[in-house]
Amino acid sequence: MTPKPDSALLIVGHGSTVNPDSSTPNLERADEIALKQLFGEVHCVFWKEEPSMRQVLHLIDRDDIYVVPNFISEGYFTRTVIPRELELTGPVTQRDGRTFKYCEPVGNHARMTELLMRRAAEVAPGVPPSETTLFIVGHGTNLNDNSAAAAKREVEKIGQAGGYAEVFTSYMEEEPLISKWDQWATQPNVVVVPFFISDGLHSYQDIPVLLGIEQEITEAASQRSVFRNNPYHLRGRTLYYSSAIGTEPLFAEVILDQVAAFDQTHPA
Repeated sequence: MTPKPDSALLIVGHGSTVNPDSSTPNLERADEIALKQLFGEVHCVFWKEEPSMRQVLHLIDRDDIYVVPNFISEGYFTRTVIPRELELTGPVTQRDGRTFKYCEPVGNHARMTELLMRRAAEVAPGVPPSETTLFIVGHGTNLNDNSAAAAKREVEKIGQAGGYAEVFTSYMEEEPLISKWDQWATQPNVVVVPFFISDGLHSYQDIPVLLGIEQEITEAASQRSVFRNNPYHLRGRTLYYSSAIGTEPLFAEVILDQVAAFDQTHPA
């Protein structure tokens, strides 16, 4: 990627007021990108943590700002919350002498399929995919119908790639529910990959209860080792549970790719 010393990169994450691990992937990716010295400035901003989207604009010195949503799906937050908070009017917004370039969310990137399959293989080493049911777990929401689209798209691509005996999408809050995983899986091995950015409340605390790994909500990811206790023998199957896909270090490259893709789509 061509260095952009006169530009700033703003990585936008969800964050959390109750889970200390929610912002970690965003901060780690920002640090990795900053070390590459491709931008004059690299900042993280959050919806539920400090600095807020409106606060951080006072910290940026550059007038050319790339905004990359570090979100899995193109839904409520990328289409409603972020544009509202940053006062964006479209892909390119010019305001107060500044140019804001609103990039696609990381979840739209073509490498998501590769990263999901890579994570699934890593969490269950030596387990034959031909004897495995793979679940990609999304949130599911009634706020925006597009919220589940990313997970469905990736499941379709993984299925077309072949290898796994079965590939299903499932959700926490809408059918097909991940809590019913044993009603769908017919294989002796089951791999579950949360399609989330961070090991926060959902992937670390809620989904383990829905799967049957835990009986009740427990501590945050940094305080326990649920991902290192694989495999789990549940409901007559051998289950492998992965950390959230957004913790994959290669997400730094995906963020940079989204900036490059913006420049190709919207040349100066």
